[in-house]
Amino acid sequence: MKKRVWELDAFRGLCIIGMVIVHLVYDLVDLYGIAAWKYPAWFSFIKDWGGLLFLILSGICATLGSRSIRRGLIVFACGLVCTAVTFGMYKMELADKSIIIYFGVLHCLGTCMLLWPTYKTMPWWALLIHGVLLAALGLYLDSLITGRLLSVTTQWLMPLGLYWPGFASSDYFPLLPNLGYFLVGAAIGKTVYRRKESLLPKVNEKNPILRCLQFCGRHSLWIYLLHQPILSGICMLLVK
Repeated sequence: MKKRVWELDAFRGLCIIGMVIVHLVYDLVDLYGIAAWKYPAWFSFIKDWGGLLFLILSGICATLGSRSIRRGLIVFACGLVCTAVTFGMYKMELADKSIIIYFGVLHCLGTCMLLWPTYKTMPWWALLIHGVLLAALGLYLDSLITGRLLSVTTQWLMPLGLYWPGFASSDYFPLLPNLGYFLVGAAIGKTVYRRKESLLPKVNEKNPILRCLQFCGRHSLWIYLLHQPILSGICMLLVK
Protein backbone atom coordinates (compact mmCIF):
# COMPACT_ATOMS: atom_id res chain seq x y z
CA MET A 1 0.00 0.00 0.00
CA LYS A 2 1.41 3.38 -1.01
CA LYS A 3 2.12 5.64 1.98
CA ARG A 4 0.26 8.94 1.81
CA VAL A 5 2.11 12.24 2.15
CA TRP A 6 0.65 13.24 5.49
CA GLU A 7 1.24 16.99 5.30
CA LEU A 8 -0.74 17.26 2.06
CA ASP A 9 -3.70 15.52 3.71
CA ALA A 10 -3.36 17.79 6.73
CA PHE A 11 -3.20 20.94 4.64
CA ARG A 12 -6.21 19.83 2.60
CA GLY A 13 -8.02 19.23 5.88
CA LEU A 14 -7.12 22.71 7.09
CA CYS A 15 -8.47 24.18 3.83
CA ILE A 16 -11.75 22.28 4.06
CA ILE A 17 -12.24 23.30 7.71
CA GLY A 18 -11.63 26.92 6.75
CA MET A 19 -14.21 26.60 3.99
CA VAL A 20 -16.79 25.17 6.41
CA ILE A 21 -16.21 28.09 8.79
CA VAL A 22 -16.59 30.61 5.95
CA HIS A 23 -19.85 28.99 4.82
CA LEU A 24 -21.14 28.98 8.40
CA VAL A 25 -20.47 32.69 8.78
CA TYR A 26 -22.03 33.38 5.36
CA ASP A 27 -25.16 31.42 6.31
CA LEU A 28 -25.52 33.21 9.63
CA VAL A 29 -24.99 36.70 8.20
CA ASP A 30 -26.17 36.75 4.59
CA LEU A 31 -28.35 33.73 3.88
CA TYR A 32 -30.47 33.61 7.03
CA GLY A 33 -29.78 36.98 8.67
CA ILE A 34 -29.30 35.43 12.10
CA ALA A 35 -26.27 37.58 12.92
CA ALA A 36 -25.18 41.05 11.88
CA TRP A 37 -21.44 40.69 12.19
CA LYS A 38 -18.87 42.61 10.23
CA TYR A 39 -16.69 40.14 8.40
CA PRO A 40 -13.29 39.85 10.14
CA ALA A 41 -10.00 39.94 8.23
CA TRP A 42 -9.45 36.18 8.55
CA PHE A 43 -12.83 35.57 6.91
CA SER A 44 -11.90 37.70 3.91
CA PHE A 45 -8.50 35.97 3.65
CA ILE A 46 -9.98 32.46 3.64
CA LYS A 47 -12.78 33.49 1.29
CA ASP A 48 -10.42 35.16 -1.19
CA TRP A 49 -7.42 32.84 -1.03
CA GLY A 50 -8.64 29.51 0.36
CA GLY A 51 -9.85 28.28 -3.02
CA LEU A 52 -6.57 29.21 -4.71
CA LEU A 53 -4.57 27.29 -2.10
CA PHE A 54 -6.88 24.28 -2.45
CA LEU A 55 -6.44 24.24 -6.24
CA ILE A 56 -2.65 24.46 -5.96
CA LEU A 57 -2.74 21.61 -3.44
CA SER A 58 -4.93 19.56 -5.77
CA GLY A 59 -2.41 20.11 -8.56
CA ILE A 60 0.38 18.83 -6.31
CA CYS A 61 -1.65 15.75 -5.40
CA ALA A 62 -2.43 15.05 -9.07
CA THR A 63 1.26 14.34 -9.69
CA LEU A 64 1.37 11.82 -6.82
CA GLY A 65 -1.74 9.82 -7.60
CA SER A 66 -3.26 7.80 -10.42
CA ARG A 67 -6.69 7.25 -12.00
CA SER A 68 -7.24 10.97 -12.40
CA ILE A 69 -10.01 10.44 -14.97
CA ARG A 70 -11.99 8.21 -12.61
CA ARG A 71 -11.56 10.66 -9.75
CA GLY A 72 -12.37 13.58 -12.02
CA LEU A 73 -15.65 12.00 -13.13
CA ILE A 74 -16.65 11.36 -9.51
CA VAL A 75 -15.82 14.90 -8.40
CA PHE A 76 -17.58 16.47 -11.40
CA ALA A 77 -20.66 14.31 -10.78
CA CYS A 78 -20.71 15.56 -7.19
CA GLY A 79 -20.59 19.10 -8.60
CA LEU A 80 -23.68 18.33 -10.66
CA VAL A 81 -25.42 17.16 -7.48
CA CYS A 82 -24.61 20.54 -5.91
CA THR A 83 -26.08 22.26 -8.97
CA ALA A 84 -29.28 20.21 -8.70
CA VAL A 85 -29.66 20.84 -4.97
CA THR A 86 -29.11 24.60 -5.21
CA PHE A 87 -31.44 24.83 -8.21
CA GLY A 88 -34.05 22.98 -6.15
CA MET A 89 -33.60 25.44 -3.29
CA TYR A 90 -34.24 28.29 -5.71
CA LYS A 91 -37.32 26.63 -7.20
CA MET A 92 -38.73 25.94 -3.74
CA GLU A 93 -38.14 29.62 -2.89
CA LEU A 94 -35.75 28.78 -0.07
CA ALA A 95 -33.20 31.18 -1.57
CA ASP A 96 -32.88 33.59 -4.47
CA LYS A 97 -31.37 32.69 -7.84
CA SER A 98 -27.83 33.64 -6.76
CA ILE A 99 -27.72 30.45 -4.67
CA ILE A 100 -27.45 28.28 -7.80
CA ILE A 101 -24.02 26.74 -8.35
CA TYR A 102 -23.45 26.66 -12.11
CA PHE A 103 -19.72 25.89 -12.12
CA GLY A 104 -18.37 25.62 -8.60
CA VAL A 105 -15.21 24.27 -7.06
CA LEU A 106 -16.19 20.63 -7.63
CA HIS A 107 -16.99 21.23 -11.29
CA CYS A 108 -13.64 23.00 -11.65
CA LEU A 109 -11.59 20.37 -9.79
CA GLY A 110 -13.29 17.55 -11.65
CA THR A 111 -12.53 19.19 -15.00
CA CYS A 112 -8.91 19.84 -13.99
CA MET A 113 -8.51 16.16 -13.09
CA LEU A 114 -10.05 15.10 -16.40
CA LEU A 115 -7.65 17.39 -18.25
CA TRP A 116 -4.60 16.32 -16.25
CA PRO A 117 -3.65 13.35 -18.52
CA THR A 118 -3.08 15.84 -21.37
CA TYR A 119 -0.60 17.76 -19.20
CA LYS A 120 1.09 15.08 -17.09
CA THR A 121 3.93 14.38 -19.53
CA MET A 122 4.96 18.03 -19.66
CA PRO A 123 8.14 19.02 -17.74
CA TRP A 124 7.67 21.05 -14.59
CA TRP A 125 8.85 24.31 -16.15
CA ALA A 126 6.35 23.99 -19.02
CA LEU A 127 3.56 23.32 -16.51
CA LEU A 128 4.61 26.39 -14.53
CA ILE A 129 4.68 28.67 -17.58
CA HIS A 130 1.38 27.28 -18.86
CA GLY A 131 -0.22 27.68 -15.44
CA VAL A 132 0.97 31.25 -14.93
CA LEU A 133 -0.22 32.26 -18.41
CA LEU A 134 -3.68 30.71 -17.92
CA ALA A 135 -4.02 32.33 -14.49
CA ALA A 136 -2.94 35.72 -15.85
CA LEU A 137 -5.36 35.39 -18.77
CA GLY A 138 -8.23 34.55 -16.42
CA LEU A 139 -7.52 37.50 -14.15
CA TYR A 140 -7.20 39.81 -17.14
CA LEU A 141 -10.53 38.70 -18.64
CA ASP A 142 -12.22 39.12 -15.26
CA SER A 143 -10.87 42.66 -14.98
CA LEU A 144 -12.27 43.45 -18.43
CA ILE A 145 -15.71 42.11 -17.48
CA THR A 146 -15.87 43.82 -14.08
CA GLY A 147 -14.64 47.03 -15.68
CA ARG A 148 -17.35 46.68 -18.34
CA LEU A 149 -14.75 46.72 -21.09
CA LEU A 150 -15.90 43.30 -22.30
CA SER A 151 -19.53 42.27 -22.73
CA VAL A 152 -20.51 38.61 -22.80
CA THR A 153 -23.91 37.70 -24.22
CA THR A 154 -23.72 33.89 -24.25
CA GLN A 155 -24.01 31.63 -21.21
CA TRP A 156 -21.95 28.80 -22.70
CA LEU A 157 -18.59 30.46 -21.98
CA MET A 158 -19.32 30.83 -18.26
CA PRO A 159 -17.14 27.80 -17.27
CA LEU A 160 -14.16 29.61 -18.81
CA GLY A 161 -14.72 32.74 -16.71
CA LEU A 162 -16.67 34.72 -19.30
CA TYR A 163 -19.91 35.53 -17.50
CA TRP A 164 -22.81 37.74 -18.49
CA PRO A 165 -23.97 40.99 -16.81
CA GLY A 166 -25.87 40.33 -13.58
CA PHE A 167 -24.38 36.84 -13.18
CA ALA A 168 -24.31 35.64 -9.56
CA SER A 169 -23.57 32.29 -7.96
CA SER A 170 -22.89 31.11 -4.43
CA ASP A 171 -19.85 29.15 -5.64
CA TYR A 172 -18.06 30.07 -8.87
CA PHE A 173 -14.67 28.66 -9.87
CA PRO A 174 -14.11 29.15 -13.62
CA LEU A 175 -11.32 27.29 -15.41
CA LEU A 176 -9.62 30.61 -16.06
CA PRO A 177 -7.73 31.37 -13.85
CA ASN A 178 -8.21 28.24 -11.72
CA LEU A 179 -6.83 25.66 -14.16
CA GLY A 180 -3.72 27.83 -14.09
CA TYR A 181 -3.45 27.51 -10.31
CA PHE A 182 -3.93 23.75 -10.61
CA LEU A 183 -1.04 23.52 -13.11
CA VAL A 184 1.19 25.67 -10.89
CA GLY A 185 0.50 23.12 -8.15
CA ALA A 186 1.39 20.32 -10.56
CA ALA A 187 4.71 22.04 -11.29
CA ILE A 188 5.38 22.13 -7.54
CA GLY A 189 4.43 18.46 -7.27
CA LYS A 190 6.88 17.50 -10.03
CA THR A 191 9.73 19.30 -8.29
CA VAL A 192 9.25 19.59 -4.54
CA TYR A 193 7.44 16.23 -4.28
CA ARG A 194 9.19 14.43 -7.13
CA ARG A 195 10.14 11.61 -4.74
CA LYS A 196 6.49 11.22 -3.71
CA GLU A 197 7.29 11.23 -0.01
CA SER A 198 6.84 13.54 2.96
CA LEU A 199 9.10 16.55 3.31
CA LEU A 200 8.55 16.50 7.07
CA PRO A 201 9.47 12.94 8.10
CA LYS A 202 10.61 13.98 11.59
CA VAL A 203 7.29 15.59 12.54
CA ASN A 204 5.03 13.42 14.68
CA GLU A 205 2.14 12.95 12.26
CA LYS A 206 0.21 10.99 14.91
CA ASN A 207 -0.32 14.15 16.94
CA PRO A 208 -4.10 14.33 17.64
CA ILE A 209 -4.50 17.69 15.91
CA LEU A 210 -2.55 16.57 12.85
CA ARG A 211 -4.46 13.28 12.74
CA CYS A 212 -7.75 15.20 12.80
CA LEU A 213 -6.58 17.43 9.95
CA GLN A 214 -5.42 14.40 7.97
CA PHE A 215 -8.78 12.70 8.48
CA CYS A 216 -10.60 15.78 7.21
CA GLY A 217 -8.24 15.98 4.25
CA ARG A 218 -8.78 12.36 3.27
CA HIS A 219 -12.56 12.84 3.43
CA SER A 220 -12.73 16.39 2.08
CA LEU A 221 -15.20 15.50 -0.69
CA TRP A 222 -17.73 14.06 1.76
CA ILE A 223 -17.26 17.00 4.12
CA TYR A 224 -17.89 19.39 1.24
CA LEU A 225 -21.05 17.58 0.16
CA LEU A 226 -22.54 17.19 3.63
CA HIS A 227 -21.52 20.32 5.49
CA GLN A 228 -23.88 22.79 3.80
CA PRO A 229 -27.10 20.75 4.36
CA ILE A 230 -26.08 20.33 7.99
CA LEU A 231 -25.29 24.04 8.41
CA SER A 232 -28.54 25.01 6.69
CA GLY A 233 -30.52 22.69 8.95
CA ILE A 234 -28.93 24.21 12.05
CA CYS A 235 -29.62 27.75 10.80
CA MET A 236 -33.25 26.90 10.03
CA LEU A 237 -33.67 25.62 13.57
CA LEU A 238 -32.17 28.84 14.92
CA VAL A 239 -34.50 30.94 12.78
CA LYS A 240 -37.52 29.10 14.15
